[in-house]
Amino acid sequence: MKVVVAEKISPSALDLLREARWTVVTPEQLDGKLAGQLESADALIVRSAVDVTAELLANARKLRVIGRAGVGVDNIDLDAATRQGIAVMNTPGANAIAVAEHTLAMMLAMARPIGRANELMHAGKWEKKSLQGTELRGKTLGIVGLGRIGMEVARRARAFGMEIIAHDPFVSSAVAKEQGIRTAKLEEVYASADYLTLHVGLTPQTTGMINADSLKMTKRGVRLVNCARGELVDESSLVQALKQGHVAGAALDVFEEEPLKNSQLTTIENVILTPHIGGSTFEAQEAVGYQIALQVKEYLKHGVIQNAVNVPSVSHDEYLELHPYIVLAERLGAFLAQASEGTLEEVSLRYSGHIAEWKTELIRNAAIKGILNEALEEKANLVNAAAIAASRGLRIHEARKPKTSTGGAGSVLSVLLKTSTEEHLVKGAVLHKDAPRLLHVDGIDVEAPLERNLIYMRNRDVPGVIGQVGTILGKHKINIADFSLGRVAANDKQNAPRRAIAVVHVDGRVPEAVLAELRKVPAIDQAKAIRLY
Repeated sequence: MKVVVAEKISPSALDLLREARWTVVTPEQLDGKLAGQLESADALIVRSAVDVTAELLANARKLRVIGRAGVGVDNIDLDAATRQGIAVMNTPGANAIAVAEHTLAMMLAMARPIGRANELMHAGKWEKKSLQGTELRGKTLGIVGLGRIGMEVARRARAFGMEIIAHDPFVSSAVAKEQGIRTAKLEEVYASADYLTLHVGLTPQTTGMINADSLKMTKRGVRLVNCARGELVDESSLVQALKQGHVAGAALDVFEEEPLKNSQLTTIENVILTPHIGGSTFEAQEAVGYQIALQVKEYLKHGVIQNAVNVPSVSHDEYLELHPYIVLAERLGAFLAQASEGTLEEVSLRYSGHIAEWKTELIRNAAIKGILNEALEEKANLVNAAAIAASRGLRIHEARKPKTSTGGAGSVLSVLLKTSTEEHLVKGAVLHKDAPRLLHVDGIDVEAPLERNLIYMRNRDVPGVIGQVGTILGKHKINIADFSLGRVAANDKQNAPRRAIAVVHVDGRVPEAVLAELRKVPAIDQAKAIRLY
């Protein structure tokens, strides 16, 4: 494995990546040749200074994962990474304490004019009367976003005797109440807060959420803190509210454009500005570097996807539970693609039993991967499978049937593939914890191992078929490991032969000449070689 670390991370993080037969390229070794190093790299680790563009990724053919030591991924082209099947991971929460403490420091700096007092003292001036401040005790803190940082801010604010009101539609009122937080609609948080702090991610819904209209909802004299994302605040609207006195103060660590240049914010006295240092503590930098190194290592060694921003994330234990079904889904998809004819149009997946209650996105992507990689030159993986399917107009549907309390069958995955000429349905399950098995094909129950080399046949159920198949394979020295049969009645006519399916697991590849000979058997309508990886 080759890991390129393009920006400085802690020595302990680098040590974590140094394994036998692993190459770690540090920033000092790059010498301005990042693109060249990426051509043979499996992983890239960056902070915020390196822009990971589509052009940079164009020749990174082996790259499997990009690790961002931090939260924001604005410097990474997510669409380009996803198209190339590269997982992008960040480290949310690793710097939560640092950002929370910085938020409280900003609030204290607005309440007590420490910065100005320090400047006056250094200038030899003793001006006690002009430096009178206010207390945080008894004030209402409005928190927008109760993720890890928002919760840490709330815990610290309670120690100052503040009342806390918050808005986060993804946190229940019961959980918030346990932390001494009252939840409310966003408009009520705006109207109630003496101090208002933002701790949400950047989405189309949150971009510019602090604007002329929302500032009118706030009480006169509110103080605003933003240590989250600069784009959350419309800076021109904030400047106007500060000049008009509606907003008593603002403390900003992040900005619409960084570094901050030619901004009116720098001309206003009651604004505190810091250069995006909320997470810049020794402890936080150690934590984010070590965490991203650990996540990248887990992905490269075991395929565990943690804190990814372009593919569903799972814990190590969840991945271990999911993995057999990921394998099952990919092999069912590959089986269907090789058994079908025509242009791909639609895939439907149905999860029955316990798996219906799991995070199934990786199982879905595995099935799509199995289908696409039999039909397209562009290779799909668990990261880009759904994106490739969408770009090619392949419709994907999912349904769930959870296991009932009365019992029933175990977890079963069903995959239906529709093409321009036909459709086929397969069902499968995992036996003995790690053995993927085919259970059903097009209305016919047929249990077979989903192993590497299979022969899939459709035939009429008449005497002698099994013998003739065995004779042909034996003549060509192809050993049969397993022979599975299933059949249904073809129609209601008396003595009509049944429609049957055979899945033969063999020990090696099946040449086309052998398939051609099988097809010459009068009762065999179709014979295909299925190769599963």
